[in-house]
Amino acid sequence: MTVDIRPVTESEFPDWLRGLRTGFLRPPVVPDEDVADRLPHTDLARTLGAFDRDRVVATFRSFRQEVSTVGGGSLTADAITQVTVSPTHRRQGLLSRMMAADLAVAKERGDALATLIAAEYPIYGRFGFGPASWTTEWSVDLRRAGLDPRRSGRPEDGGRVDLADGDEIRKTGPGLHRRLAGVRAGVTDRTERGWAQGTGLGFQLDPWTEPYYAVYRSESGEPEGFVSYRSDDKWDDGKQPVNTATVRDLIAVTPAAERALWLYLCSLDWVTTVRSGYRAPDDPLPELLPDPRAARAVSHADMLWVRVLDVPRLLEGRTYPVADGLVLEVRDADGPAGGRFRLDASPEGASCVRTDASADLVLDVAELGTLAFGDHSAVRLARLGRVEEAVPGAAARAELLFRTPLRPFSPDIF
Repeated sequence: MTVDIRPVTESEFPDWLRGLRTGFLRPPVVPDEDVADRLPHTDLARTLGAFDRDRVVATFRSFRQEVSTVGGGSLTADAITQVTVSPTHRRQGLLSRMMAADLAVAKERGDALATLIAAEYPIYGRFGFGPASWTTEWSVDLRRAGLDPRRSGRPEDGGRVDLADGDEIRKTGPGLHRRLAGVRAGVTDRTERGWAQGTGLGFQLDPWTEPYYAVYRSESGEPEGFVSYRSDDKWDDGKQPVNTATVRDLIAVTPAAERALWLYLCSLDWVTTVRSGYRAPDDPLPELLPDPRAARAVSHADMLWVRVLDVPRLLEGRTYPVADGLVLEVRDADGPAGGRFRLDASPEGASCVRTDASADLVLDVAELGTLAFGDHSAVRLARLGRVEEAVPGAAARAELLFRTPLRPFSPDIF
């Protein structure tokens, strides 16, 4: 029978959630509390289900999102999430149909790009997505870090670290998160519901364990960062504590706040290991330690994926460190972003328009998204064969235009 793809209705939403849980290998039971918690925050018009008779066999949802760009601006994105296909209906083109329907509406709506967090790397490249940010997680062996065990953990710059609670984080955190978006590309906005769930309010699918919270304030008393972390309770056979402190969330908007919060975590009594959680690959944590080898990278992977829908808006929506002009030929088979574009950019601003001029650089739409957020090297992409220099030296010029001092950071999974 034909599988019908369409937006779900309110009465079908519990069945959609059951399909979602099935696709993610979670128990296929949907508590009424889960439905009641999610439904008010779900745009059903953007919640697609694939129906085989009365069963939801694939799920797909999108929502409006703001993404920070290089230089502190932001663009509206079509954020894609909760994509599943049930094991009985794999390889039947259901994801392709749902993706095509959603991206067509997003383009018509005027979204500059689409975003997602990929559960599996190989899936989304064929839809024009490419990784715009990467993430690294470190495990720090404090016994090898070389830090003075007599150090209190108190900042030495006149600031202070104070313990806090979830209520204070809900008040202070959103402003810090917005400030982070002003200094890092790739930061996606965090909703009020996201802050509530991240601090234990509302329905929780998994049992909630209250974390510890700490806030860094500068010498003037201004909050500049916070951390949320949990610790286990383990002792070895010699009756020695061997606890691990695991970071759940750390937002720091100044170098002083980064240093203070990491050194605070690394000075906790009874803690011998700190797990950093997902951080930007250029996070200063390892180099804050007298012995950086004590920080072992335990994970390094792609994070935010982007799919360009509007090339001029994307490229005009960021800043550039130097003045130059490039003609980019963007390949986007059957997609909305293909064509040839002239980018004229300088520290004062940028313009990007379609052109018939010959290309300097030829690249697929996925590579354009990667370059636009400043994380990848155009020269390296050319060496990999993923960018073609139509004019010798064009990749090096693109390198100077697009690369940024700070790598993009996407602290939120959606």
